[in-house]
Amino acid sequence: MKRNENIAKIKNQSEPWDLAVIGGGASGLGIALDALSRGLSVVLLEKADFAKGTSSRSTKLLHGGVRYLAQGDVFLVLEALKERGLMMKNAPHLSGKQAFIIPIYTRWDQLKYGVGLKVYDLMAGRLRIGRSHIISRKKVVEKIPTIKQEGLLGGVVYYDGQFDDARLAVAVAQTCSDMGGCVVNYTEVTGLSKAADGKINGVEAKDLVEGEAFSIPAKSVVNATGVFSDTILKMDQPGVRKSILPSQGAHLALDLSFLGGKDALMIPETPDGRVLFGIPWFGTLILGTTDTPRSEAEAEPKALEEEIDFILETAADYLVKPPTRADVLSVFAGLRPLAAPKTEGAATKEVSRSHKIVVSDSDLFSILGGKWTTFRQMGEDMVDEILKVKKMSAKGSTSAQIRLHGYPNGHPPEGHWRVYGSEAKAIQALIAEQPELQQPLHPKYPNTKAEVVWMARHEMAQRIEDVLARRLRTLFMDAQAALDMAAPVGKILQQELGRDDAWYDKEMADFQAVARGYLLV
Repeated sequence: MKRNENIAKIKNQSEPWDLAVIGGGASGLGIALDALSRGLSVVLLEKADFAKGTSSRSTKLLHGGVRYLAQGDVFLVLEALKERGLMMKNAPHLSGKQAFIIPIYTRWDQLKYGVGLKVYDLMAGRLRIGRSHIISRKKVVEKIPTIKQEGLLGGVVYYDGQFDDARLAVAVAQTCSDMGGCVVNYTEVTGLSKAADGKINGVEAKDLVEGEAFSIPAKSVVNATGVFSDTILKMDQPGVRKSILPSQGAHLALDLSFLGGKDALMIPETPDGRVLFGIPWFGTLILGTTDTPRSEAEAEPKALEEEIDFILETAADYLVKPPTRADVLSVFAGLRPLAAPKTEGAATKEVSRSHKIVVSDSDLFSILGGKWTTFRQMGEDMVDEILKVKKMSAKGSTSAQIRLHGYPNGHPPEGHWRVYGSEAKAIQALIAEQPELQQPLHPKYPNTKAEVVWMARHEMAQRIEDVLARRLRTLFMDAQAALDMAAPVGKILQQELGRDDAWYDKEMADFQAVARGYLLV
């Protein structure tokens, strides 16, 4: 997947693309993947990096949603459990099974969650990844040694999926490229072009790296920009009603010792009516999340003080050693692109996480809402709608069977090499050719210089943030370590991309400004 080749492909394409997708997050990539599985020609344009926004800031769960089941959203849970199974099957290097423990302090909770999770198991059907069961107080303490024991009666164990969201996005982009699609990052859509009858027939775009502008003809155009959907909708119809209700979810990263084991903690009822997770993730503990309505979409949302306090205080109610602000290695927030309800004032926790497809009078196709777990189904639904509205013919969807880029033959590689899947050997071969590339980027972490070289050459990494936030994930786990790694990463990118010293100086300043927002000071 090489950016310069794909930019050249866009410029040299004379025939209209079957589909132009605006947005390189979960929903846009899912649409591109499904369209390509049907033999359609696809160009995907992302104004920043793949998964730069919400799609890199999730709670890292592939799940049906226990909370959605409690709310009675059975269809969403069924759909998500099916998709969870498919994603774990098609991307074993980027996903896995995680055990969750719900601590039980009343007999009623034992009955309620024990029965509820058996229903959850049954709904997963043949794609079930483990049986839920009740465990004793002693067993809970063995698995989560840091759990508060006063009043503890036992626990309920259940299983869900876990994944690396941003690296999954890169793998889907690479898969689309492998299938003949044209995907590019740092390419902004600046306008929509329309035919004499008012129907959209393409987009105007600008390469933000080289500064070149170009027109891209397309038979259909999809707005898959998440929380920024209204920006594209207003390009089409300036006075259109607001369609997105952003809801912020904040997360804290701490040392895994605060949990004390490999099992995740699930707190099913918090004061704001949500659940709180404590999840092991690449040797770090991720605590979250919140559900805070926000009025505007931001590229770099910041966790609010009350969100940070809420997470720390809720965790303190369940853990022997209460985490403090000084223990937080990184804080990050994402904005959920919830489809705005028809009634004003609905609480964000009550707004459905299912997706919605909207088609404007000019045939701009927009996908609103949704969640990472169902990204592939969202893509299939959107392509079905496009084919129906545009009266286009194509073969049936086969995206459910597509093994994602890096799919390993046999077991995934061990350790930090796992996320590269089958490509780990190629990176290790690079080290064999140039032993100096084996040098670690940081004494605390195993990642090497060779990985940055690989990301620049094969994963479209253009900026320091692309590497440290969305490919190595360090910024989300340990913001200070990411700041320490910025200089060597920047130097490698400068050499690989052929940039000058002024570029390096600006990149360092830009990354430091972003990374400081992930530190609690």
